[in-house]
Amino acid sequence: MSSSQKLYDNKVTQVIWKTIVSDTVNPVSIMMRLPSHKNTFLLESVEGGTKRGRYSIIGMKPDLWWKSNRNIAYKKSNEYDDYTTENDNTFLSLQKLLDDSYIDLPKPLPRMAAGVFGYIGYDNIKLIENIPQKLKKDEVLPDSLLIRPSLIIIFDNLKDELSIISTLRYDNNKTYDDILNQSNQSIQEILDLLSQPLRDNYEPVDQQKVEIKSNTPKNTYLDMVEKAKKYIFDGDIFQVVLSQRFESDFHLPPFELYRSLRRINPSPFLFYLNFENFSVVGSSPEILIRLFDDEITVRPIAGTRPRGKNDIEDNKNKESLLSDPKELAEHLMLLDLGRNDVGKVSKKGSVAVTDKFFIELYSHVMHIVSNVTGILDPKNSVIDVLKAGFPAGTVSGAPKIRAMEIIEELEMDSRNIYAGCVGYFSARGDMDTCITLRTAIIKDKKMYVQAGAGIVADSIPINEYKECNTKAKALFNAAQAALDLNLEKRNTK
Repeated sequence: MSSSQKLYDNKVTQVIWKTIVSDTVNPVSIMMRLPSHKNTFLLESVEGGTKRGRYSIIGMKPDLWWKSNRNIAYKKSNEYDDYTTENDNTFLSLQKLLDDSYIDLPKPLPRMAAGVFGYIGYDNIKLIENIPQKLKKDEVLPDSLLIRPSLIIIFDNLKDELSIISTLRYDNNKTYDDILNQSNQSIQEILDLLSQPLRDNYEPVDQQKVEIKSNTPKNTYLDMVEKAKKYIFDGDIFQVVLSQRFESDFHLPPFELYRSLRRINPSPFLFYLNFENFSVVGSSPEILIRLFDDEITVRPIAGTRPRGKNDIEDNKNKESLLSDPKELAEHLMLLDLGRNDVGKVSKKGSVAVTDKFFIELYSHVMHIVSNVTGILDPKNSVIDVLKAGFPAGTVSGAPKIRAMEIIEELEMDSRNIYAGCVGYFSARGDMDTCITLRTAIIKDKKMYVQAGAGIVADSIPINEYKECNTKAKALFNAAQAALDLNLEKRNTK
């Protein structure tokens, strides 16, 4: 009997994998070869606005779905089954899911070779802090949704290799040989897919233009800013982030938006999550909170200037940004919030600001960034770490709790996915999450984008209104580019 079979008989979850040279394929070409994107995701990264991050991840064939609404969690193990209600509350249920999903991953594999992937929506803050639910809640989308893929493809962009990883999970109704054969077959299916020509995914659509509307009339948003400034002058808060939701028709497959977005607005966190009846597409610039090998990291981002046309203009904009008292004060406030969040779950004396007030360049903009780390206190779990940083100060305000109460009072609808996080909990206990910014939800041929502006004492209401529109347009511009490309293909066929 092999050691692998002994582990299986003892109900220990394992993985098998195949690594090949991948210099002639990329994540997009694999996604285009897949017969279906249902319950599939793609995570990528662009660092510094120009360089691809080391790893890209495709996940598929989930063996478990987990979702939550308010403080009730639900789970299922087959896409054709109905969800069953968990006995535990949302975060306890999630912790048990992560415990059940633990795998002692072999050393050659990166940390994201197995785990659970998806999103945790902003409204979960009401389960962490005593924030009243005043806004109308979207009952269509779950507050959180995670899937556990049984098959993952990881591109190592440094080595030009890809690994196809399949999970061997104990099943009462199957022998070890059954599970092993099933896993090997899943790996072989991907290998066969790589040898196939790219499919022509062109689908003609009638839509030619993106037409945007907001859930918040202009005058209403201007009034919201004035009310927020009154709270600031009264001493309740220093800052609050007020957002609005925009929508438009979008008749193309959601993956076409992702392809367009990764070209137009490459970011440190690019994601395409295609669930059973909706998709989430985004290009976030900012970590929410990360836990790697017991080291906690947050990277506050605040302060923005556009990229210049050349190095001289870039340097001029850098100097302008780093000499702007308003931008520096806002960044310092968020840096202090980040230090406080990390300190909640770290060993005493381990919190450090490892980088402070440096400029990071992205494709279209530059930001002031700082880096805060801490060493996890053993009494805390990965869920405690998530809760400590949730949500980010950059999407709520300061002080956080009072700012979130004001958000609940002034905004038009509940935030749902916006301002929460997208990411993964690895099977070995790590976590990597980004803030759900620059993100579109696509459902029933409509796309929804939420964007906010940080309101401070000297905010000019019309400028904050324009900032929301400008941020949202990054997604709608990508949508328009995808539609233009579709029309161009139609005209050449």
